[in-house]
Amino acid sequence: MKLTFQILLIISITSGLNCTSNAQDFEVIKLAPPIKKGLSDNQLLDVVQKQTFQYFWDGAEPVSGLARERYHVDGVYPENDKNIIATGASGFGLMSILVGIDRKFITKKEGYNRLNKGLSFLAKAERFHGVWPHWMLPSGKPKAFGKNDDAGDLVETSFLAQALLCVRQYYANGNTEEKALAKKADELWKGIEWNFYRKNNENVLYWHWSPTAGWKMNFAITGYNECLITYVLAACSPTHGVPAEVYHQGWAKNGAINTNISLYDHPIKLKHNVVGEGVGPLFWAQYSYLGLNPKGLKDKYANYWEENRNQALINYDYAIANPKGFKGYGKNSWGLTASYSVKGYAAHNPQEDEGVISPTAALSSYPYTPKESMQVIRYLYEKLGDKVWGKYGFYDAYSETEKWFPERYIGIDQGPIVVMIENGRTGLLWNLFMSAPEVKTGLTKLGFESLAIK
Repeated sequence: MKLTFQILLIISITSGLNCTSNAQDFEVIKLAPPIKKGLSDNQLLDVVQKQTFQYFWDGAEPVSGLARERYHVDGVYPENDKNIIATGASGFGLMSILVGIDRKFITKKEGYNRLNKGLSFLAKAERFHGVWPHWMLPSGKPKAFGKNDDAGDLVETSFLAQALLCVRQYYANGNTEEKALAKKADELWKGIEWNFYRKNNENVLYWHWSPTAGWKMNFAITGYNECLITYVLAACSPTHGVPAEVYHQGWAKNGAINTNISLYDHPIKLKHNVVGEGVGPLFWAQYSYLGLNPKGLKDKYANYWEENRNQALINYDYAIANPKGFKGYGKNSWGLTASYSVKGYAAHNPQEDEGVISPTAALSSYPYTPKESMQVIRYLYEKLGDKVWGKYGFYDAYSETEKWFPERYIGIDQGPIVVMIENGRTGLLWNLFMSAPEVKTGLTKLGFESLAIK
């Protein structure tokens, strides 16, 4: 399957990055804070958000101030893979910094300085018709993600673009300095040439383009997976937008995106790009919705709040049923998504379960399943403790069956924890993104109903 290839390509070409900082403005945290039992839910959420936020603060790549692809506590990395900047994770990191400012993990000035540093880097980095690559080096040059995937990555760019809109809206009414930062975010957003990635005006968007390989990857983006935000932003762009037909014919495949199944008594109306009838990794219910508010979001294909909540509840009920008998599965340990795995990296889901729980899956589902997600947070923090808790929050994945507790992080998994918990608590990023005038216009153009555009 095309999407599985895109995800699992990581297995053979990446293993991680060293996160030691050599810049004075990057505080180095040597150890994880001690476990404190008996915290209230709000206190525990504060602790988890603050510590996970540090991945994008203390752990950022020092030249750019943006997110590293990954960080390994054990210091074991492949050669030349120590300073990779991840475009999608950087978008999640920019949104996390807004959370950090609002929750006073950092000062307003510190947050502004870091955001300005990151956006200045992005403005100088090499782009391909306005689109950033999947990975960048501190020089601003791309680092190939795979063969023929050495330049523009529209999906990773869309994850970054939703953050740019949030930054713009956050600072739009600020002082002179802050308005200049908002203007910089606006210029970067408006420079993305979404329409170019239609490949000669086809009514579908393509994931990649390279000046050396052209359209050789030939990866059309079709639903349903994590890429709804790509089509929404392409329709929203006031400078390089695409017509509604691209969404309906390309993403929705003229209605073939729909299905009608029920898993553990939870209906699913969108046909996930997985083998057979099932649901994909839980990040499909998260990455597109860090800024795009699924509450009240509907079009002729789905009610997106119900779809996302049902996907999370399917994971919850699946873990309780535990058909494969994995140790630890249950109401306190659930959530399958793409993450490290015992045998490398895998896009875990109920159809492809290897006994590995990824904390980001349940934690980033907090808006959909606050009670069920809190059960996981408390179990990980109070029961598994230091096995899964480190200086940047909970490690990426674990398996009680295999007694496997690697002390490693992946940026694109850490970011949604900070952002989605905040959305569940205050709606901060949802409110910022949905306040953008072009978002309201674009959603209306595509036939969406939303609380933000009523």
